[in-house]
Amino acid sequence: MILVNDPGSWDFVYPPLRHAEWHGWTPTDLVFPFFVFIVGVSISLSLSRPKTDGEEKRALHLKIFRRSILIFALGLLLRLIPHFDFASVRILGVLQRIALCYLFAALLYLHLGSRGRLGAAVMLLAGYWAALKFIPVPGYGAGGLEYSGNLVSYIDLKLLAGHLYEPAFEPEGLLSTFPAIATALLGTLAGDWLRSKRGPESKTIGLLSAGAALTALGLALHPYFPINKKLWTSTFVLFTAGAALLLLALCYFVIDVRGWKKWATPFLVFGTNAIAAYVGSGLMVKLLALVKVSSGGEQLPLLPWIYKHLFVPWAGNLNGSLAYAVCYVILWLALMTPLYRRKIFIKI
Repeated sequence: MILVNDPGSWDFVYPPLRHAEWHGWTPTDLVFPFFVFIVGVSISLSLSRPKTDGEEKRALHLKIFRRSILIFALGLLLRLIPHFDFASVRILGVLQRIALCYLFAALLYLHLGSRGRLGAAVMLLAGYWAALKFIPVPGYGAGGLEYSGNLVSYIDLKLLAGHLYEPAFEPEGLLSTFPAIATALLGTLAGDWLRSKRGPESKTIGLLSAGAALTALGLALHPYFPINKKLWTSTFVLFTAGAALLLLALCYFVIDVRGWKKWATPFLVFGTNAIAAYVGSGLMVKLLALVKVSSGGEQLPLLPWIYKHLFVPWAGNLNGSLAYAVCYVILWLALMTPLYRRKIFIKI
């Protein structure tokens, strides 16, 4: 996410590092759903389902609500800094969606078995498709999946006007959070599979088979219900969950089965403090934007000045923008590595 979110200049970004304009996908469109999917996997690996409805279950409920509220609040705070303009603050966003997906997926994990959660995911995806297909939008009718006139935008404009990412659209909208919850639920099923008593070979084959099936199903349905990250369509869920399963199978086989672990250290550094790295990197950009530097008679924020004067002269606009983003990732890897080595994991 840091690599994608922090180019030297948004005017110079390689196409694979941009989101798809609307229908379709790029490699960048896989990053966020992969994270939501892994949130689901972590729910299965970290939460133990109590056998009774006693104090243990109530304590887990409180833990889930507390963590969800904290993540949501962090997302809001990141949007408010540095100007704290409550009148137009974007209410939803990446961390807010993660918070909601975690909340509902974790609660369903406590109360439903694997089949129940699979059924819930299917119902969410089918219900979302039916809602977008058959519920009419005033002035546009039913079934619209374009930027204007879709049900997702209509609901967000009705309930959150003035607090959206764009004046007329919110990519992490209210209605599209429901299929995102399905992404997390599918992640819990993958976690269940990894926790099972099956052998390593069986686990790997199972992840690969499920991943291939979901990816193929998402692609097969794409002509009828387009893969669209900004609407988080049901086909987007199937396709990205399938791709996440394939990647998870590869990582499981290479790291856990073969024991080839050293290459994964940078990913572990970020993964063990993922939210801290995301919030910290975003906060640094916002705060350094307040620092102005003189350049050719104009005042530039510090980071664009660094890009213009330290990267463009030797790498050009496009490669300089990428090099800047890579260096920013390396900076945060260096900042997070001491925490990883000291086993300091910032838990929320």
